Parts: sequence; structure tokens; C-alpha cells
Amino acid sequence: MKERTTYKEITFANPFVLDGLVVPLEAGTYRLVVDEQLIEGLSFPSYQPVATHLEIPAISAQLVKRQFLQVSAEEIEVALQKDTELQCDESDQ
Repeated sequence: MKERTTYKEITFANPFVLDGLVVPLEAGTYRLVVDEQLIEGLSFPSYQPVATHLEIPAISAQLVKRQFLQVSAEEIEVALQKDTELQCDESDQ
């Protein structure tokens, strides 16, 4: 099977919590790493995600040590949505 890895930067304006974490992560820009496998047998190339990881700490943090937290795409979408809602609530006040 052919595999590929894609990278995406996501930004949180507020501290956020993900499953499996005891403390919230700081606001900032994080790298999301998605491993995908080629779906064979199609007449066009198509990939399906097999693993998603969030690189922590945030990209701007000046730490040498980095960790990868396994997350789901849905969990990241929910966290980003909550962050957007917090931003909207703060701007309304």
C-alpha cells in the first residue's frame, strides 16, 4: 500500500482541551499530521486517513522536545468550533 503524510497548521485563539489530556493546551498554532493510505482498485488516486496526530506544543513554543498526540479529525473539528464560538462570544461583549 502506498502511504502519504499531509501537514496542516491549525490555530486556536483560546486554550483548549482534548480527550486524553489532563490540562488544557495553550492558544497558538499547531501542526496537524494526517497519515493516509491509497485506496487501491479505483481509476483515480484517492486516499483515506488512517491516523491523525497533533504535534505539541504549539509551533511558536521554543522547546526542542515535541510530542505527537493521537486525535480524531472529529475531535479537532469540535475543538476548533468551540474556539470559534468563544471568539464570537468575546466580540459580542
